[in-house]
Amino acid sequence: MEIITAKSSDLGTVYDIAQATIKAIYPHYYPAGAVEFFLAHHSREPISADIEAGRVSLAVSDGRAVGTVTVSGDSINRLFVLPDEQGNGFGGELLRFAEAEIAKSYGTARLDSSLPAKQIYLKKGYMVIDSRTIEAGGDFLCYDIMIKRVASNAD
Repeated sequence: MEIITAKSSDLGTVYDIAQATIKAIYPHYYPAGAVEFFLAHHSREPISADIEAGRVSLAVSDGRAVGTVTVSGDSINRLFVLPDEQGNGFGGELLRFAEAEIAKSYGTARLDSSLPAKQIYLKKGYMVIDSRTIEAGGDFLCYDIMIKRVASNAD
């Protein structure tokens, strides 16, 4: 597996990975309104802006894009692995990659964790610093803000 910087031509791939993951996993954890919120939140426009800013990376295995992550400042966003590729270590590799990128300039990595990912992040050393609930299409969406100390050249 290799991790590459996404190009504008990868917009469809990044979008498809995010949408496929949300559609397959999130309905087991969230009501319909919250799932629709996530689908809209991870639409083409914000993904395109992040790609143009050089913040999006793709995990590629055997020539196939299997996951994606966005790093913006000290924040890890949009970490998704295709449902049929979960459990193969790609998410962990993407997370380590993102943490290493953040550690170049910051001492702490930050992320907003969905319910499906919370236990994974806890096992990787993240801690919850806040829990939030927002209204989403008549339903509620709950998520946690988590942080982890990462080695930093800035220290």
